[in-house]
Amino acid sequence: MTVIVVALVALAVLGLLALVHRWLWVRLVRDTTRPGGLPRRTGTALAFALPLAAVAALVAGRAGAPFPLQQAVAWPGFMWLAVLLYLTLAMLVGEVVRAVWLRRVTPPAARVPVPVSSPASTQASAPASAKASAPASAPVDPAAEPDPTAPADRAPAADPTAEAAPAHEPAFDAAVLTRRRFVARTVGGAAAAAALATVGYGTYGVLRGPRVKRVRVPLAKLPRAAHGFRIAVVSDVHLGPILGSAHTRRVVDAVNGTQPDLIAVVGDLVDGSVPDLGRAAEPLRGLRARHGSFFVTGNHEYFSGAEQWVDHVRELGMQPLENARRALPYFDLAGVNDVAGESEGHGPDFRAALGDRDRSRTAVLLAHQPIVIHDAVRHGVDLQLSGHTHGGQLWPGNYLAELANPTVAGLERYGDTQLYVSRGAGAWGPPVRVGAPSDITVVELASYQA
Repeated sequence: MTVIVVALVALAVLGLLALVHRWLWVRLVRDTTRPGGLPRRTGTALAFALPLAAVAALVAGRAGAPFPLQQAVAWPGFMWLAVLLYLTLAMLVGEVVRAVWLRRVTPPAARVPVPVSSPASTQASAPASAKASAPASAPVDPAAEPDPTAPADRAPAADPTAEAAPAHEPAFDAAVLTRRRFVARTVGGAAAAAALATVGYGTYGVLRGPRVKRVRVPLAKLPRAAHGFRIAVVSDVHLGPILGSAHTRRVVDAVNGTQPDLIAVVGDLVDGSVPDLGRAAEPLRGLRARHGSFFVTGNHEYFSGAEQWVDHVRELGMQPLENARRALPYFDLAGVNDVAGESEGHGPDFRAALGDRDRSRTAVLLAHQPIVIHDAVRHGVDLQLSGHTHGGQLWPGNYLAELANPTVAGLERYGDTQLYVSRGAGAWGPPVRVGAPSDITVVELASYQA
């Protein structure tokens, strides 16, 4: 039953995408170009090629395609998905502008097509028999009238640039058609410019590297000696076909620049296998913190081979916390596997991580997804550090993220437990963020006794 539901949802999504692309083709290609010209042929080709590239980018990794092929389709496919989102939103606004503008620039007489009468001089010189035989309602295109200077035995030459009206529509005055095309080009050009500028700025925000945020979190049971303890929270780096070793170095440099006491990598580090991404992850060896670096799995690790990545991050110098706990000098640090691991029998086990601990000590929990906060509350956790949401990544995605997560970004309290959710240091799919800038967060613990 689950497979059938997934298949139906996939078909519905594909159908919606097909309708959106058809609508964009009409507005941006058909309405702005002349039939048979190079611009229309090019636009039509892109209307087929871009969605195919997007589908290829989405399925290449899951289908086990060679990594070079994944890289080849990732940039055009994923970038088109981001452009498609903002182009669609801009064109929806453009529909309103287009309707109002056409209403104002189109003369009332041209809104309802009427027959075009022959000039009076032509009617006066025409034989009476010809007048009687011509249907009274037959429209005559003024542009098709014969040139009086042309030889009588030659038919007027057709204008090769003229666009023929569809057979089911009456012919409009050429000026009206010109106005319509001008409005279509203006609205479409403005929408395309707005979409490209938005995606360009969002791409720059990702590729320049995450910014550092600082959050102060008071904890009631934290001893005075731990006041000011700094935890660098890193989530959702998403190394893959697009973000590679250069991005990893940017993350490592940003983290080390904060001089943290402890580094917490809370999942979704990679989108791919160790053979494909081992080199991209190599700069993680350079992470430096007084109490070390710790790692918990995210859902994307289970799409990429979680067991091999747990072993590999250990080789890189990080300490995996697989439903486990470490007693640090001032508090207990625990970590649980991501809920996606349940399908492999390696889901979160709060009893193993927290069941037998001394509850008089402060407990900090690393868990990729915020949705486990209620389990954390039941087990007496003081602070949970999570990621997963990306803060929505692409506005208005934050509203969708709110439907699936108790907290999308920032610090919130649930009973005696506080939850901090990072927006993440990378991006999944399109390397673009709009309204949800990437970050590395330095969580500074504060003692009530200080």
